Amino acid sequence: MKLSTSELVFTATPLSVAGAMLFVLLVIVLAWLAWRRSGWRKSIGWLELLRVLVAVGIAITLNQPEWRETFQPETKPLVAVLHDLSGSMETRDGLDPDHPAGEARTRLEVAAPLVDPALWKPLAERMDVVMEPFSSSENPPAEATDLHGALLSLLEQQPRLAAVVLASDGDWNTGLAPSAAAIRLRMKGVPVFAVPMGADTRLPDVEMVSFDVPTFAVAGKPLRIPFSIDSALPREEPIVVTMTTSGGEEIRQEFTLPAMGRLQDAIIWKPGAPGKVHLTLAVPATGGERNPDNNKIEADLDIRQEQLRVLVVESYPRWEYRYLRNALERDPGVEVNTLLFQPDLGKPGAGRGYLSAFPKDEELTKYDVVILGDVGIEKGQLTAEHCASLAKLVRDQASGLVFLPGLRGYNASLPGSSLGELLPVVWDEAQPRGWGTVAPGRYTLTDAGTESLLTKLEDTAEASARAWSTLPGFQWYAPALRAKAGTEVLATHATETNQFGRVPLIVTRTFGAGKILYMGSDGAWRWRRGVEDKYHYRFWGQVARWMAYQRNMAQGEKMRLFFAPDRPRTGGTLTLNANVVSLTGEPLRSGVVVAEILSASGKPSSVRLLPAGEEAWGLFTGIFTPTEPGDYKIRLTCAEAGTALETTVSVQGTRKEKRGQPARPEVLREIAQLTRGQFIASAAPAEVVAAITALPAPEMTERRLPLWAHPAWAGSLILLLSVFWIGRKAAGVF
Repeated sequence: MKLSTSELVFTATPLSVAGAMLFVLLVIVLAWLAWRRSGWRKSIGWLELLRVLVAVGIAITLNQPEWRETFQPETKPLVAVLHDLSGSMETRDGLDPDHPAGEARTRLEVAAPLVDPALWKPLAERMDVVMEPFSSSENPPAEATDLHGALLSLLEQQPRLAAVVLASDGDWNTGLAPSAAAIRLRMKGVPVFAVPMGADTRLPDVEMVSFDVPTFAVAGKPLRIPFSIDSALPREEPIVVTMTTSGGEEIRQEFTLPAMGRLQDAIIWKPGAPGKVHLTLAVPATGGERNPDNNKIEADLDIRQEQLRVLVVESYPRWEYRYLRNALERDPGVEVNTLLFQPDLGKPGAGRGYLSAFPKDEELTKYDVVILGDVGIEKGQLTAEHCASLAKLVRDQASGLVFLPGLRGYNASLPGSSLGELLPVVWDEAQPRGWGTVAPGRYTLTDAGTESLLTKLEDTAEASARAWSTLPGFQWYAPALRAKAGTEVLATHATETNQFGRVPLIVTRTFGAGKILYMGSDGAWRWRRGVEDKYHYRFWGQVARWMAYQRNMAQGEKMRLFFAPDRPRTGGTLTLNANVVSLTGEPLRSGVVVAEILSASGKPSSVRLLPAGEEAWGLFTGIFTPTEPGDYKIRLTCAEAGTALETTVSVQGTRKEKRGQPARPEVLREIAQLTRGQFIASAAPAEVVAAITALPAPEMTERRLPLWAHPAWAGSLILLLSVFWIGRKAAGVF
């Protein structure tokens, strides 16, 4: 620092000055009188002069003399221009006030003039200006905004900080509240000049929100891919949604986009040859839309040639059983085995694909779906051990189980077995054989059934609803009183009710890792009338693949890996489930199963999967949290199985930064108020520079030396008093 001025100053008041003068005058009078009484002795004269000097020193002390030095700072104050680079700044809602109908600019483009060094050159002589970009500490950084961290970092790293120019849309979504950092800045005397970017109301916009592509699809089988589109348009607009594959195929469907609402629907597509395919879903700009950047979304899909294994268990060859078995056998992607008990004949049915007995546990685990017809715990049918094995198959092996009761009522014995917990309906014990009707009954889809993939008999929701309304009816239905809690009812009886409401006919639920379907009528085979296999074949094919989907995510010779959710996102919990078979071919009950995971960026991690429980049937589970988007390579190993399994899991990035959403100027206004800064709504560069120019010059540093309280001053007065007292004794004055 450079010394500017130095001076001696007094902190005096009129009263203290008057008192000091009177005190000195009184001492002078007393000293003169004492000298006269001594006969004008020279030694006494010197003593009295010393007394006057001591009095003058005391008088000066009463007026608090200080030595002040003023220094000019050698460094200039610093102004930081803090500009937001997060993803929300890509929103295109910056309108030119002079040409509001022109093309909108992004918020980054609007903020660009503020970070131009040429703008701040006129201030170069008075202060230093630095540009500080910010977003967040997450990966990738631009997918979040941490206003608190950015402001606090400035305060910690810039000791000369005099002011902050904050150019942002105020949309913070990670870190502490910005107000906490604003309070710290206020305590340090650093004002924030907040410059809002973006419109505080949403401009006309169409945003592709979600594209729920499954992990894999089956070649040649129709695939329904749900999607969601948000509309900020003031009126309904007809749109054409286009899905493009990496192979060049295009699928177009027309929809009506609601005004200021959300469209939720699905694209129907039949995948071709097996392999990896990249899908892009897009909608063209429409209705005066100002931000077309968020009109498309992409995802990867694995197309496979699946071979599902289905076990059909039945007591007698009723019509429902015959047509169901034939439909599954004609499906090239399904391998069917049948166990037909035929208890009256004393021996099970025989022929191609027939089993002579219920499979042992190690064989049962190979089935993806088991369909239980009109069977129960009866002589020559199922045993309690068979039911327990089926329950473990669903719970631990992620297989599907279909309850397909019949008019003989054998299913009435199942609620008392291990399968009772799996049955998704409450059975009417007073009517175990169900109800028959002369007039054909019909199905009524619930809201859930209208949206479900299982009940899609046509490619569009409207055509599917018409198909259900024209299906041939049924003349028998099972004695179900109501659906259990935690289930989903897809269809009910159109006319029959009980004390709980409409009689449930199609009900689904999950149990453990597997899925369950209850079909409460015995007339699906009649759907073939006039259309042959069209609806009957499609329905049961969809059921089989829906139940086996999770189980077949990734499988090897002795291990199978399935996970939830099937389309994981960054930051969410990914549950890894593994079915492992021992070297002897039985489900492994204990062992060391490790998942070695390699992220898209090459970062390795490891998760040990633990047995799901003491009774777990070859099921091991663990959790993992992906932190970055992309394809994760997973290698599953188990020494007890003597093999390994490798697969890839695609993780979608979760966007905290919402493009197209309104800005949040209220956040910036609060920061400016807390720091005693200024909220500059116009965002005009000249106005921002003028506000910074108006800042007061930095105060000069002042150093004060209080002489009146200094030990040397006090010591001098004491020394003079001591000399005075000793001199009086030496002169013989008492």
